[in-house]
Amino acid sequence: MHRGFWKVVLLMGLGIVGSSFSAEGQEKNRFIHGLSIEGRPEYVFPTHPFLKGDNAEGKRIRTASSAHFRYAFRYRPDSDYDYIYRGVYQGIGVGMYNFGEPEQIGNPWAFYLFQGARIARFCPWLFLNYEWNFGLSTGWKPYDAQYNSYNKIVGSKINAYINTDLYLRWLLSSRWSLVSGFTLTHFSNGNTSFPNAGINTMGVKLGLEYNFFQQKVEENVQRKMVNPQISMFRRHVSYDFVFFGSWRRKGIWVDDGRLPSPESYPVFGFHFTPMYNLDYKLRLGLSLDGIYDGSANLYLREEVYDDIDKTQIQRPPLYSQFALGTSARLEYVMPFFTVGLGAGVNFIGKGDLKALYQMLILKIALSREVFMHIGYNLQDFHEPNYLMLGIGFRFNSKYDAF
Repeated sequence: MHRGFWKVVLLMGLGIVGSSFSAEGQEKNRFIHGLSIEGRPEYVFPTHPFLKGDNAEGKRIRTASSAHFRYAFRYRPDSDYDYIYRGVYQGIGVGMYNFGEPEQIGNPWAFYLFQGARIARFCPWLFLNYEWNFGLSTGWKPYDAQYNSYNKIVGSKINAYINTDLYLRWLLSSRWSLVSGFTLTHFSNGNTSFPNAGINTMGVKLGLEYNFFQQKVEENVQRKMVNPQISMFRRHVSYDFVFFGSWRRKGIWVDDGRLPSPESYPVFGFHFTPMYNLDYKLRLGLSLDGIYDGSANLYLREEVYDDIDKTQIQRPPLYSQFALGTSARLEYVMPFFTVGLGAGVNFIGKGDLKALYQMLILKIALSREVFMHIGYNLQDFHEPNYLMLGIGFRFNSKYDAF
């Protein structure tokens, strides 16, 4: 079930980007298309004994490498969107990773969406950019009590892939660019399987880009920066309704620590979020957040020292697994994608649910009023909580369609 669900999410995400390509048929030459390749040597943070050498080979796992092939599209440099969103680009990519331990970790492949934009322009041929990647990775060798018992960092064959980059883009010609910079990567399954320690890496990247646009990019960028003709943004309040669901596995506390629950539990929730749209790229708001967590406040009928059987788990009354909270929200708005942060507290909730919570959210536009919602919830700034996979509806939006 987990594998099929993640495949659906990936195909939907790729479909969204693919649907945006059709806009070129409506407005000729609206986008510039391009291809790129990248290499990323990376350092693996030793966040778990398995990575420090407590594994079948007795070997420290400190380095990784990856190769990436990517397709991107961006707005023409003489367009309003390119000026407002500072050379924004987006696309799809595939990367192959090697951790040097194919039998214990695997050689995973990552399939992802990405978006980036310009932070600064030092001269006509040199830019400082940022970029994020979000997608799925497959090909892992997960934990297995009999055949791969040391690997307690990866609990599923398919895991989330999250990456952020800060890099320089060097224009070599009107078609070719060189990229070089720093990269941070996180792999985990979002508590959908156990274990879920995950892998974190840091490294550098070096790549080469080719675009199918003949006109000199720097000339158009300079012209637009001198005399922009951009319509004034209409500040307004919009309203987001989000409905989401997922599943999670959880550790249950015993005398010697936590033991994994024998099964997954459903999670359902909603957000109602009035957002003040300050300008083209920034929204601020407050949200009312409701949640049902089927794993909340579970306890054991009797003392347990080894594995937990599901017959030993006692469920609390149903109302003890519901919570209602409020959170402050900040959203960074770009074409097709919106990245959001949230922090709040449950004012109704018992036991496990009486806590502070934090959120990282990605909204993928399907239209002006409808978006996909992909998020991750943390508790008390460090405890992994659950994924939030759902659909959202926006009312009173004044943004022009992309």
